[in-house]
Amino acid sequence: MARFELKLPKMGESVAEATITSWLKEVGDTIELDEAIVEIATDKVDSEVPSEVEGTLIEILYQKDAIISVGETIAIIETETSGETPIATQPKAEVPKEVEEIENAIEKAVNVVSTPIAKTSHSGKFYSPLVRNIAQTEGISMKELETISGTGKDERVTKEDILSYIENKVKSPQNIVEQASEITKVEAPKQVEKVVAKATPVSVNGEDEIIEMSRMGKLVAKHMVNSVLTSAHVQSFIEIDVTNIVKWREKVKDAFFKREGEKLTYTPILMQAVATTIKKYPLINIAVDGENIIKKKNINLGMAAALPDGNLIVPVIKNADQLSLVGITKAINDLAVRARNNALKPDEIQGGTYTVTNVGSFGSVMGTPIINQPQVAILALGAIRKVPAVIETLEGDFIGIRQKMFVSHSYDHRVVNGALGGMFIKTLKEILEAWDVNQDF
Repeated sequence: MARFELKLPKMGESVAEATITSWLKEVGDTIELDEAIVEIATDKVDSEVPSEVEGTLIEILYQKDAIISVGETIAIIETETSGETPIATQPKAEVPKEVEEIENAIEKAVNVVSTPIAKTSHSGKFYSPLVRNIAQTEGISMKELETISGTGKDERVTKEDILSYIENKVKSPQNIVEQASEITKVEAPKQVEKVVAKATPVSVNGEDEIIEMSRMGKLVAKHMVNSVLTSAHVQSFIEIDVTNIVKWREKVKDAFFKREGEKLTYTPILMQAVATTIKKYPLINIAVDGENIIKKKNINLGMAAALPDGNLIVPVIKNADQLSLVGITKAINDLAVRARNNALKPDEIQGGTYTVTNVGSFGSVMGTPIINQPQVAILALGAIRKVPAVIETLEGDFIGIRQKMFVSHSYDHRVVNGALGGMFIKTLKEILEAWDVNQDF
């Protein structure tokens, strides 16, 4: 017999610790290779930790809600291997393959309305990543969090403590206004309305089918509502003639695939133009923190990608303005494929500064997307259509067939005025309509 130490694997460059949320196996259970043993939560993603060996679980070193550093031993597995005792000395270098469905990643990826909860309060209390995430999602401030009595080790607040607090506390309009004022004065009345107003009862008869929302569906719904409560959404629309781009792509797509091994779609062309436009208008590449504006140095484009179940996730193309058309095409195709296969890493859905969603892929002419917090703007690309258009020439005007599309720009009117929001898409239009059909790739 030999003893194998199961260690907490590395979960991304910026993740140093995780909270144990539940053990999937008990002492004495038989463990198979790659079988999930324990569920953990970090600031970035929830996931399962699989076994690297076959054997029997003989010891659990940390219980539920314990906070463990990357590389620490969390359990001992007895294997059938004879000889010296193998000890795992290094954590895994990659994210575990058995990461839960991609909604677990989006749960930690979405940014919430409330002020970020620090790991340690001014009074010295420590809060686990799981507790901090729940507090942020439920709009609980640090001041309110410190009032919760903890039942964990050293009186730490556990997951059960905060969930019990949320379930049992009575929220008066006055208390809600005081808490909301720590976020923004504009948001307070809406927070009061959200909490005080009771949902209208829904009548259900015997012929109706009740379908529970999926976990990701609940997360997305909450994220969308929080965004509307946070930002003053306003939209600008513009129509763009992309005839030259359509002609150019048709001319070069086969040669592009032969040389690069990648399919050239319209998305990388449009995303590259968006990155170029952001460089001209850097105040669209910002985030809001209370009464402060954070001007982002890097241009990290979020790309809404559809999943097989109909939900969306937003992988991020880092430093998109520094990529060539070939580079951005490879990045987009790679992220899209791995998003569909639930194979994205936690760091790849973090750090976006501006988001683009392609509603045209579903046949929509235009859309009014909701901002992905804490960003301040999002662009919706409509379907490309053949339409009759007036064409101006030196000999006079005539009607011709052109390829056109609408783009919709949703932006936060607290910090982005109509001039900036409108000029942004006007410049995008100018860049795209000036596309050179004779250029190489």
